[in-house]
Amino acid sequence: MSNAAVFGKRKEPHTIIIAQGNRISHFTIRPWMAAIGASLVAAMAVGYLLATSYLMLRDDILNAAIARQARMQHAYEDRIAALRSQVDRITSYRLLDQQLMETKVAELLDRQSMLADRSGRLAPLLEKAQLHGIAPMAKHLDDSDIPVPAAAGATGKDPARTIFRPQKPIAASMQRASADPETLKDDLRVMPIVTLSKLGASLNDLEADQINRISALADSTRAMREQIVADARNAGLPLKTPAVSQTGTGGPFIPADPSATEDAFDQELETLNEELDALDKVRGAILTFPIANPAPGNRISSSFGNRRDPILNRSAFHAGIDLATPSGTNVRATGSGTVVHAGRNGGYGKMVEIRHANGLKTRYAHLSRILVKSGQKVAAGTIIGKSGSTGRSTGPHLHYEVRENDKAVNPATYIRAGRRLSKYL
Repeated sequence: MSNAAVFGKRKEPHTIIIAQGNRISHFTIRPWMAAIGASLVAAMAVGYLLATSYLMLRDDILNAAIARQARMQHAYEDRIAALRSQVDRITSYRLLDQQLMETKVAELLDRQSMLADRSGRLAPLLEKAQLHGIAPMAKHLDDSDIPVPAAAGATGKDPARTIFRPQKPIAASMQRASADPETLKDDLRVMPIVTLSKLGASLNDLEADQINRISALADSTRAMREQIVADARNAGLPLKTPAVSQTGTGGPFIPADPSATEDAFDQELETLNEELDALDKVRGAILTFPIANPAPGNRISSSFGNRRDPILNRSAFHAGIDLATPSGTNVRATGSGTVVHAGRNGGYGKMVEIRHANGLKTRYAHLSRILVKSGQKVAAGTIIGKSGSTGRSTGPHLHYEVRENDKAVNPATYIRAGRRLSKYL
C-alpha cells in the first residue's frame, strides 16, 4: 500500500506514559476520547465567559429594569391623577346640574302652586260666566300640547333619559300634584334639564293662555251687556246703562315683562269681575221691568186702548189687556217689586198692585184668590193669586195693567220686550 493511500490516518492510538519513581503508568487515548475532552473544555470555557459577562452586566440590567418599572409606575400614577381629575369634573358638573335641577323643580312647583291658586280664584267667576251663558272666545291650549312628567321607569328605559310625554288632561296632573306634591317632585327630578325647560315654556304658554281667556271672557261679558242694553232700548224699555266705572287712561306703549304675569292676571281678573257685576246689574235692572207674561200660554181676549164696553155696549177706554184664563189659573208677577195693594178695589174686584222701579206699577184684577200681602217683596214669576171673575166682569179672565207714573200704557209693549230679551235672562 502506498503512502498516499494512508495519508492523514493514524493507525496507532496516542499513549500517555506517567513515571513516578519506580512506578510507570501509561494511558492510551483514543481519538473520540480526545474529542470529548476538547468539547468539555470548550463548554467550560464558554460557560465561564458567560458567567463572567453576566456578573459584569448584572448591575446594568437591574438598573434598566428598575428604571423601566419606575417609568411604568409614573405613567400609571399620571393616568390615575387624570382619571381622578376627570371624575372630580364630572362630579362638579353633576352637582351643578343637580342644583340647577333642584332650582328648576322648585320653580315649577311654585308655578304649579300659583296656577292652582289662580284656578281656585278663577273658578267662581267661570261658574258665574257660565250661568250667564258666556263662553270664552280665545283660543286655548289643548291638553295634549302640555307635557306632564311620565312616571320614572314606566317605559322600561333609563329614568335619566325619560322625556315628558303628553297626557290628558293637564288638570288631572295638577290635581295629583296638589294632593301629593312629593310625587310630582320625584317625577320631575328624573327628567332631563332640557325637558324641564320645555315644561317651563309650556307653563309660560299656559299662563299667557289663562290671561287671554280671562280677557276674552271680559270682552264677551261686555259685548253681551251692551247688546242687552241696545235690545232693551230698541224694545222701548227706558233702561239706564249701569256701566263699569272707568276713568281716562293713556301713556306710551311699553311691552310688559313676561315674568310679571301675576299683575296682569290680577288686572284681567278684576276687569272680568267688574264686567260680570255690571252684567248682573243690567239683568237685575231688566227684571225690575214688568216684561213677563202674567199668565203664559193664554190668548189676549181684549187689547189695550179704545173698545166697546162689554157691559154698557158703549165706546170706552181699556187701560190694560184681558187674558182669557180659566178660573183658578196661576197669576204671576211680571217683574220684581213691592206689593202696594192686595184686596178689593171697586170694579177691579180682587186686585193686586205691585210697584216696580222706574216709576212703573202693574195691576192684576178680577182675581178669585189673593196669595200675597201689602208690603211684601216679590220676584218676577212669583205666584200672586188665582184668576177669576170678581168685580166688573162678564166671565173668568185676567185684567192686566201697566202704569208709568200712574198713566196707563200698553202692557203688550213690555211683554214683547220680554220675549225679545228672554234669551239673556
